[in-house]
Amino acid sequence: MAGSAATPTSLVELTISCRNLRDTDVFSKSDPICIIFHQPFGSKNWVEFKRTECIDNTLNPNFATKIPITYHFEEQQHLWFKLYDIDSGSYKLEDHDFLGEFECTLAQLVSARKIDKPLLENGISGRNGTIIIVAEELSSCKEELVVQFVGRKLENTSWFCSLHPFLEFYKSNEDNSYTLVYRTDKVRSTCDPVWREFSVPLRTFCSGDEDRNIKVICKSFKTNGSHKTIGEFYTTVNKLKTGPGSSNSYWVIHEERKRKKGNSYKNSGELMVNKAQIRQVYSFIDYLKGGMELNAFIGIDFTASNGNPQSPESLHYMNPGRPNQYVKAITAVGEIIEDYDTDKYFPVLGFGARLPPDHTKVSHEFFVNGDESNPFCYKVAGVVDAYYTCLNRVQLYGPTNFAPIINHVARFAAAHRSGDKYFILLIITDGIITDMPQTKEAIVDAAVLPLSIIIVGVGDAVL
Repeated sequence: MAGSAATPTSLVELTISCRNLRDTDVFSKSDPICIIFHQPFGSKNWVEFKRTECIDNTLNPNFATKIPITYHFEEQQHLWFKLYDIDSGSYKLEDHDFLGEFECTLAQLVSARKIDKPLLENGISGRNGTIIIVAEELSSCKEELVVQFVGRKLENTSWFCSLHPFLEFYKSNEDNSYTLVYRTDKVRSTCDPVWREFSVPLRTFCSGDEDRNIKVICKSFKTNGSHKTIGEFYTTVNKLKTGPGSSNSYWVIHEERKRKKGNSYKNSGELMVNKAQIRQVYSFIDYLKGGMELNAFIGIDFTASNGNPQSPESLHYMNPGRPNQYVKAITAVGEIIEDYDTDKYFPVLGFGARLPPDHTKVSHEFFVNGDESNPFCYKVAGVVDAYYTCLNRVQLYGPTNFAPIINHVARFAAAHRSGDKYFILLIITDGIITDMPQTKEAIVDAAVLPLSIIIVGVGDAVL
């Protein structure tokens, strides 16, 4: 053959909702979440793929979290949807009440576009409610809508409760139904809310069709899950993107109250666009093509909790014939990062050790290669060599403080906000963090910078 056709794939987005779920809580309704499992290609084992958000106090959830998945025409892609009632902050599913499950293939969802099936328990439908799954092929649109809404004089028909308004956005479908695409946070105790600016991909918000009808429902949050509808209106992305002005000022209409009150009903308040724009979304590859440089830093934990390097039980055990866990982690992750690092030179920082010559001062930000003016090691092999040499030079001590090296790398990233450089910090540790508040603060401060932080744990400690 002269050539072969490209593998037929497309990106599909799943939207999930449920009706009449079992109520497993005594004093309130269930707090459902949907966990999606799949079988990776060539495997018969189920692996967790994605989770929706948890919605409090409802038996009829409309999950706003979308499930994007690549559809391979030539593969049979099995999916398993499991519903749970979340009872605590535990990530383990066995700590929560099981509500029901449904299994199918992605091909079945794509061909049907929308299914409404009973949830099973031990293969029996019973009274577990139903799951509704809508599958839609996403367009190739790489733009997103950035928008902010404000409200004015929203109607509160209750004498005893304040309004806690939030917005839900629904896109119209070909069968005249509507699918939830975004839900804002609630604004507490106000009839004049200002919602936070949010962004959402156009392919999710309107399937890339800027003239597609969008229904916006304004509701008041209730802790028992029975959120009260204030009113609704309709718009399009083409209209929204024109920004603030009279054309983007909407009367919020409660249809039932309008029917009951007739001509005496005016509206239930006003919603206005405070900001709106269409923004191009660039991929990682787009940035690389545009000349962005990647710079990777490596941080290594030299604290005493790792054990004496002379002991076979130590995570830093120096055995020439067998790499220890730190060397394995440096090699496994470093070789991946090395492919993207522009010059292959890695600044390598250590923390938690006493330094020569007198070994009296503990440092949480020292250069592993021992050169006080030049922290760089060439390629992963150079990092491993410097690491072994450092083990013979420093005294493992403690505590395990992450914040100093995070702040160190963040200072470099802060000087390149324009996007010409991107920074990666790889921290390898035994997981016993002693400056957790400072580390959290450093990570939050770095969140707005061109910086990714990868933390790899070795040993049995939990991060």
